[in-house]
Amino acid sequence: MSDFEKKTETATFGAGCFWCVEAIFKRLEGVVSFTSGYMGGDTENPTYAEVCTGQTGHAEVVEVVFDPTKISYEELLDVFWQLHDPTTLNQQGADRGSQYRSVIFYHSEAQRVVAEKSRDAENLSGRQRSVIVTEITAATEYFVAEDYHQDYYDNNRGAPYCQIVISTKLAKLGMD
Repeated sequence: MSDFEKKTETATFGAGCFWCVEAIFKRLEGVVSFTSGYMGGDTENPTYAEVCTGQTGHAEVVEVVFDPTKISYEELLDVFWQLHDPTTLNQQGADRGSQYRSVIFYHSEAQRVVAEKSRDAENLSGRQRSVIVTEITAATEYFVAEDYHQDYYDNNRGAPYCQIVISTKLAKLGMD
């Protein structure tokens, strides 16, 4: 294990379209790297076209490598709850299907405990319109999405989805 790996942790989140999730997490101080990909399904090496069918079991996710001395897992979870609607099952806005589900894939027992505690606190906070349906489950094999999905927002700011959906989320979180 390299010194870099010893000093970082990995978190994996699904919160609708991975373009939105990636655009937000990449702007957080302490996030070392991020990639869009797929997790949670049965299909080996899925393609975007396959995941979009909703038949692979995979969710669109972002794998976030972070420096826990600069940003905690709890802080990442706080952003996660704000960046999407964790009360809708298999849907974020117009994006519908199990591939857009709200999910936290934990990488350790400690992350599971923290994620469940954070979910429970968020449920009690009154900030959500109803009960959170976010799945909290053990991380499985991660498959990196195709190159054109990586850093999508910054590479495609003029695209309608970026202007309408992603920029709105960034503004809501004060990251515009």
